[in-house]
Amino acid sequence: MRQADGAKRVGIWIRVSTDLQVKDESPEHHERRARLYAESKGWNVVEVYQLDAISGKTVKETPQAKRMIEAVRSGHISGLIFSKLARLARNTRELLEFAEIFQECGADLVSLAEAIDTSTPAGRLFFTMIAAMAQWEREEIAQRVSASVPIRAQLGKPLGGQAPFGYKWEDKKLVVDPTEAPVRKLLYELFNEQRRKKTVARLLNERGYRTRSGAPFSDTTVDRLIRDPTAKGIRRANYTKSTGDGKAWEVKPESEWVLHPVEAIVPESLWTSCNAFLDDQRAKGKRSTKPVAHLFSGIAHCACGKKMYVPANSPRYTCYPCKNRMPVADLEMVFREQIKGLFFSPTEVAAYLEQANQAIQAKAELLSVLETEQGSLTTEIDKLYDLYQSSAINKDLFARKYQPLEKRSSEIENELPQLRAELDVLRINHLSQEDIISNARNLYDRWPELAVDEKRRIAESVVERIVIGEGEIEFAYLYAPPPPSPSQVSQNEQHLLRDSLPPPAGSWPESRSGAPRGKP
Repeated sequence: MRQADGAKRVGIWIRVSTDLQVKDESPEHHERRARLYAESKGWNVVEVYQLDAISGKTVKETPQAKRMIEAVRSGHISGLIFSKLARLARNTRELLEFAEIFQECGADLVSLAEAIDTSTPAGRLFFTMIAAMAQWEREEIAQRVSASVPIRAQLGKPLGGQAPFGYKWEDKKLVVDPTEAPVRKLLYELFNEQRRKKTVARLLNERGYRTRSGAPFSDTTVDRLIRDPTAKGIRRANYTKSTGDGKAWEVKPESEWVLHPVEAIVPESLWTSCNAFLDDQRAKGKRSTKPVAHLFSGIAHCACGKKMYVPANSPRYTCYPCKNRMPVADLEMVFREQIKGLFFSPTEVAAYLEQANQAIQAKAELLSVLETEQGSLTTEIDKLYDLYQSSAINKDLFARKYQPLEKRSSEIENELPQLRAELDVLRINHLSQEDIISNARNLYDRWPELAVDEKRRIAESVVERIVIGEGEIEFAYLYAPPPPSPSQVSQNEQHLLRDSLPPPAGSWPESRSGAPRGKP
């Protein structure tokens, strides 16, 4: 959970694969760099999770990973900082599982190398659009896989899953199971007499019968088994499709079903009688389904300030007091055009990125100078030590030469993590914008193919409100990248930021107005 008040509590994740990396990569430096980043954000580091000489192939079951996940779920920490995604986990599946856990708990992930910080609007928007693209790719793969299902069904091959209750797979053929078939037949006979699913389930359980998994029969199980036509000698294949993880399966049109004859367990007349009664029950108790929420419900506002909704009998967002209306399809088309530019014209985008790049380049050049000086100092110290070891210089001369070199090396050693942390802040605050713009342009092309819930998530991440007036539409955006605060950079870099960064968030255009109603 996010902290309601006080400083945000975060953890630091440090993992190196081998003993050599423990020595060469200096986990202490990674920790200091992360602490400085947290300090620049005003966060409180309360935990450090360090995995020394642990491979990234799988880390989720390690004690440190379990401790970290428990801290996130309990709300002890609401963020995790690490040097790069590969340090968190190299296993893609585990990486996605970590991300899902953090998302469910409302916690943030901060990767310094990839310049991703989900505590910022830019980071959240980035992950939202990446998730949308990943969902699109998953659906593409699912379509390719599902294309082979009808062919296997036509050939009568198993499509996966267990055989229906009362049957079993034998040499890739569906045959009657002599143990379960009598129970399946009894179920139909009891329902034909009692006409109540709960009563049938109770009678079967009282007689000691159980489902294949050993669980008691329920009215839901009874309904499913009665509906299945396999018992009357017709096996259906390719008749359902998945609508997503955790969601109900959807029945395909009957024209796509593949039917195969199998040995029957009950007469067709008994099966028809039971199903006719179920159909009659369902028709009498049928309930209307809940209408699907529209894309901009709660986001679209009338110029008068009232929210606009879509009535059941109209395809338009409507303000009841003003009678102001906007076609649903037209507003989505205008929003799609907004995504294409992602808030700014190409000229403004290029200018912003150039300004941000200048500030980051200046910081990177300073870092490079210090790293080069550190390398030179190390070389000088090694040469001096070799001279002393070979007795070319005495102890006093060695001490006089060594002390200033060692002092400067120590100063740089302390300064480098601070400088890297400052560079991390600049990169995360500004350069991630480039990736967002790129993904936004991809979204424009794929927008018609995205599911409604994905579109809704993107709209909520981008727009605070849409104001629909007479002949114009204004978009007030949630995301406008702010300049770094003075506490985020050192004093000797302030002049660079003043000269190169874009204006503060308040002076950035919050909306694009003047778009004719129904036209982008």
